[in-house]
Order: sequence, then C-alpha cells, then structure tokens
Amino acid sequence: MSLTLLRTLCRHQQHVLQQRQPVSFVGSGAFRGALRLQSTAGGDGPKQDGDNDKQSTKERLAAKYSRENVKRNVQGYVFSRFFDYVKNYDKVIEKKFPSAVHVYRVFLVGVRDFFNDMKKLVKITKIVYSHGNDLRCLTRKEIELYYQMPRDMRKVAPVLLISALPFANYVIFPLAYMYPRTLLTSHFWSAQQKLDFVQIDLRNRLLYNRRVFRCMQSKLDALKKTHDPAYEKFAYMLGLLGSGLHPTSEEILDVKEVFQRPPFHLNSLSSSHLKYLCRLHDIHAGLLRRFRLSERAYVVHHMDMAIKREGGVHNMPIESLKHACYLRGLNANNLSAESMIEWLQEWVKVSLVVDEDCISMLLHLPIFLTYNHTNNWILIH
Repeated sequence: MSLTLLRTLCRHQQHVLQQRQPVSFVGSGAFRGALRLQSTAGGDGPKQDGDNDKQSTKERLAAKYSRENVKRNVQGYVFSRFFDYVKNYDKVIEKKFPSAVHVYRVFLVGVRDFFNDMKKLVKITKIVYSHGNDLRCLTRKEIELYYQMPRDMRKVAPVLLISALPFANYVIFPLAYMYPRTLLTSHFWSAQQKLDFVQIDLRNRLLYNRRVFRCMQSKLDALKKTHDPAYEKFAYMLGLLGSGLHPTSEEILDVKEVFQRPPFHLNSLSSSHLKYLCRLHDIHAGLLRRFRLSERAYVVHHMDMAIKREGGVHNMPIESLKHACYLRGLNANNLSAESMIEWLQEWVKVSLVVDEDCISMLLHLPIFLTYNHTNNWILIH
C-alpha cells in the first residue's frame, strides 16, 4: 500500500514540474532514476511494517484455528446447546408425551403435599402427647389433619412403597392414576376429582341411614317395656323422622338420657347396629368397632369445640363449611352459606353437650339432622 502511494506522489510531482519548465531527456531520466533510488531507499520501512502486519495476522489466524482452540470452541458450543436442551427438556417431553407428563406432575405435587402434611402431623402429635392426649390444645384444622392423615398414610403407603422398587413405578403410577379414588388420597386428586369422590363416599355412607333408623325403631319396644320416662319424646322424634321432618336441637337434647343407658348406650348396641353405624361414619367394621366409634365421636366433638373457640360457625370460610358438612353426613353441594351455617349451628349446639356417658347420641346425630334432608335424598335417589 505504501509503494502505490509513493508512486502516485511521484507522478504528481513530475506532472507539476513539466508544466513549470521543460526538462531534457537526460535530466528527466536522471530525475526518474533519483526518484527510483529515493523510492527504493525510503520503501524499506513501510515494506518491513507490512511484512510484520502480515506475519501477525497469520499468527492470529493460526492461533484462532488451532486444534486446541477449535476443540474448545466446539465443546463450548455443544455444551451450551445441550444445556439449553436440558433446561427446556420438560417442554420437549410434554410435547411428545403429554399424558405421561400430566401423570408425573400429579404425583410430584401430590407427594410434596403429602410430605408436608406428614411433617405437620409429626408436630401435632408431639403437641398432643405433651398435653396428655388432650385435643383441646389444637385448632380445628389441626384436629382434622390429626384424624384424617393416619388413614391417608395407610391408604397410600402400598403405592409409594411399590414405586420405590426398580422399574415398578412404570406400572404402579399409571395404575394408581387409573384408580385414584382407591389407591390414592386427596393430595393427588384434582379439584373436580375431590368433589366427585367426596360425593361418592358420602352416598355410600348415606345408604346405611335407613338401616340405622330401623335399628333405632326396633328398640322402641324395649324402652316401652322398661317404662323409660323419655319413651314418649323419643317415639315422637322417630315419628318426625318417619314423616319426613327433623327434630330441633332442643328436642334432641331432651332425650339425651336415652343414650346414657341400655338399649341405646354404646356398650349395649347390637352387632348389626354397630356395623351399620361404622358404615355410616366411614369406619372399618371389623374388630374393635366400639373403640373406633368412640374415637370418631371423640374427635368430632373436639372439632366442634374448636369451632366454638375460634368464633363459631359463621367465621368459617366456605370450603371449611362444605368439608365440615360432608364430614358430619350432609351433602353440601349447591347449598348456600346461610344454609350450611344454620345446619352446623344445630349440630354444634348438640355436640357441645355430649359427654362420655352419652357419646352414642353424637353417633346417631346424622340420623336426627340429615335423614330427610333434600340434598341427601337427591344424592341417594
């Protein structure tokens, strides 16, 4: 580049000199020779700089395209692409296998919620033991968890244990997803499944209402033979139920003494009566029926006491109201908040008076308050 520029300058000078004065052939040749000598003498520096630039460029290119540098760049590119692929792998899997990803997420969220409730249960159990097994130290939600979580653990334990075996999760997870009501708990259910399964369970419980009611009617003669002072009131209550009505909480409390002695005391109930009561309260009807029923009544009684301590039924949120109604045997689907509050207030009013001697009355309370309820009849007919 420097030689070209120098030649251009020389031609320009020569043109200027020719315009000013005539130059002889010899002079012009000498001048051109001098210029050649000058250009030759002065061109060594720029030529050397150009050679140095070319040499440094070659070295940079050689370093850039060296085997080590190319290998490092290729590895970096491959790693970055692989990292992006792994980072978005869930989207790739979801696009190719949407059903499998849905099952995976259901179990992922379910196991997380189940584990969190297990940790809560451990804390609640420590609190209960430190207070001499007295549930009055717990809130309503803690009592519900304390009662329900052990049952959920027994139900879901086989699925979780089998899934830990090699390759067993490929079989047990799809199977559990196909039968979630049987093999899984509410932690793994969707919102719609929770509503559907709760209604199915409640319907199965309500099918035993009539059988328990018949058992109560069959014992009226025994009350009459013993000249029980509460016979007339109790017969009137059963007559209300038979005619499609319900007794009030005050009328139920008037016959409290009937459940403190035979034939309606818990220890005096027949085997079939106990079995139907267990089914009504969704309790295993095997051995130790009386113990399970008394435990159920004890827990529900303390739930009602916790509701009272926490400000009453009207302070409960809608979802808690629905859950409380389902737990006590009332179909809360399509019920207004006012209707649920009114019904629960009647229940709590009776439950707070229950003691150990008349615990059988709390077990029969679903019959007195829900036997003819429209929502329950819609569910079973």
